[in-house]
Amino acid sequence: MKITLGHISKRFQRHWIFKDINYSFTSAVGAYALLGPNGCGKSTLLRIISGMQSPSLGKIHFYNDNDGEIPVNELFSYISFCAPGQELVEELTLREFFDFHFSFKRLLPSLTIDRIIEMTGLKEAADKPIGDYSSGMKQRVKLAQAIFSDTPILLLDEPCTNLDQQGMEQYREWIELYGKGRLVIVASNDVREYFFCREHLTIEDYK
Repeated sequence: MKITLGHISKRFQRHWIFKDINYSFTSAVGAYALLGPNGCGKSTLLRIISGMQSPSLGKIHFYNDNDGEIPVNELFSYISFCAPGQELVEELTLREFFDFHFSFKRLLPSLTIDRIIEMTGLKEAADKPIGDYSSGMKQRVKLAQAIFSDTPILLLDEPCTNLDQQGMEQYREWIELYGKGRLVIVASNDVREYFFCREHLTIEDYK
C-alpha cells in the first residue's frame, strides 16, 4: 500500500493550518507518526487522509500493492479509523455494535466477535448499552473496531485518550500483534502512542 500527499494544504477562514505537504506513506516502512503540539493540525491531516475532510489545496492518491490507484469509492474497504471524537451507536449493546460493524468490515482472520469482546475486557458489560460505558471503556471499543477490522490501512488519532495504564498496555499488545504488515499512521504527541512508528512527520514543518 502507498498513500501519496501532493501539495496538501488546509485553511480555516484566513488561517493556514498547514501548507504544501508532499509526502508518501508506504507499507514497506509500515508505521508513521504525525507529530506536533495540540492545535497544529495532526488530527485535521489524519481526517483528510481518511477522506472525512477535504484539503483546501492538493490531492491524495492511494495505491494498492500492485501500484494501481484505488478508486475513491473503494477506499472504505481499505481504511480503519479511530479518534477520541468518533461517534459510537450508544443505544446498541457492545455485542450488537460489533455485529453491526463487522457486517460491513471484515474481521481479521482467526478472530470472532466473542473473542474480541473477551480481549477488550468488557465481557461482563457486553449486553449493556454502550451509552452506559465510561469514557475509557468506550475508547477500548473504538480501538477494537479499528484494529480488528481486516484493512491494510489503520489510522489512529490519539489512540490512548481516556485509557488507564491497563488500557495502554492492552493497546501496546494489540498494535504489536495486529499492526504488523499494515500501513499505520498515528497522530499523537505522546510517545506511548507512537512507540512503534519508524518514521515521523512533524506538522509544524509545513506552516
